[in-house]
Amino acid sequence: MKVNIRLIYLYLFSAVGLIVSVIGSVRLVDLGLKVIVFQGADRYEYYAPKLDGETVDQEEQRLVQERETTRQRQRELSGSMAMIVVGLPLYLYHWKTIQKENKS
Repeated sequence: MKVNIRLIYLYLFSAVGLIVSVIGSVRLVDLGLKVIVFQGADRYEYYAPKLDGETVDQEEQRLVQERETTRQRQRELSGSMAMIVVGLPLYLYHWKTIQKENKS
């Protein structure tokens, strides 16, 4: 049996592209569910320690937390989209090449 290195390469990179795309899609769905359905899922409570005679401004703390949550969601979205944008063409190119070689 002759081992075709090119075919192994094509299947390997096709699988890598598919896996990266699936992971990116799962992360994107996860983010969508957190934003739309489970709105409190990515909110954390943090209580700043009170220093000598200093009071903690609850409203300021809430605004800081909201800004950080927004930035975290943006990071998750950009990472997920990057995985899909890189993984999907990688998968499609290699899979189409495999299909062309199998027809020959």
